[in-house]
Amino acid sequence: MSAIPSSTKPLAVALMGPTASGKTAAALELARRVPAEIISVDSALVYREMDIGTAKPTLQERAGVPHHLIDILDASESYSAMQFRQDALRLVDDIQSRGKLPLLVGGTMLYFKALQDGLDELPQADPALRAQLDREAAELGVPALHARLATLDPETAARLKPNDAQRIQRALEIMMLTGQPMSALLAKAPKTELPFRLLPLALEPSDRSVLHDRIAARFDAMLNAPEGLLAEVQKLRARGDLHLGLPSMRCVGYRQAWEYLDGAYDFATMREKGIAATRQLAKRQLTWLRSMPERIVVDCLDPHATQQVWLHVQAALAQ
Repeated sequence: MSAIPSSTKPLAVALMGPTASGKTAAALELARRVPAEIISVDSALVYREMDIGTAKPTLQERAGVPHHLIDILDASESYSAMQFRQDALRLVDDIQSRGKLPLLVGGTMLYFKALQDGLDELPQADPALRAQLDREAAELGVPALHARLATLDPETAARLKPNDAQRIQRALEIMMLTGQPMSALLAKAPKTELPFRLLPLALEPSDRSVLHDRIAARFDAMLNAPEGLLAEVQKLRARGDLHLGLPSMRCVGYRQAWEYLDGAYDFATMREKGIAATRQLAKRQLTWLRSMPERIVVDCLDPHATQQVWLHVQAALAQ
């Protein structure tokens, strides 16, 4: 992700990182030092009624600093990278017009890529192919489709978890329709120039095992809260219109809690699966970050990480 080298353009800050790297705390501290508004770059925070499992900023935190793209959809709806890009460009312009610094904060790396690079015109969904892939997923299992994708488009497969049915099937569909891997098509997309300078800051761990411990502790806190993750998922299930095929219910933690409430496995197994899925998410996020050589890395385990982030922002504001 490259910043645009033009001091005539206003600044926006991208604060990226894997789950549990401290992005929210760093963003709130930045907003205490400079007038700013936060744009969430998180595909889970867009959903209402999903607060615990998404580690959503509290109402108190959001009252102190304006937040955007949080609680904008019902859990039955979907949100795309293209929609995010359109919303983010509009919001950055609005925030800058108010004389504030836009802070784009989150861990959905596809959204950051869509914002920076734009999106190419991928083929529309083909109902017949989608039905065929649905049948194959039911017969062979989604991991088998992931294995097939790994042979055809290893770059895309590496970014997807083996049970991410929707994205795996979409990548295979694109391959079948165009004869080209989705990763190749994305690489050919014309680069776009943003109307602002983007400072790409990445909170990354110097010791991944410490991040893994943080992930486990946070997942346990979600489970043990008085109105915790299981109560939240039970309430969502009780609506009657949600199911595991929806993007919202495929969010890390929610699928495992839903399956536990279905009786698929015991509590200890649910906990293990939830923590493992979150660690896998962090691994994929770090893989995305490594593909952004222009990013400025700050060790999220450094006790002075927030100060380091502030120094980089200060320097960029002075340009």
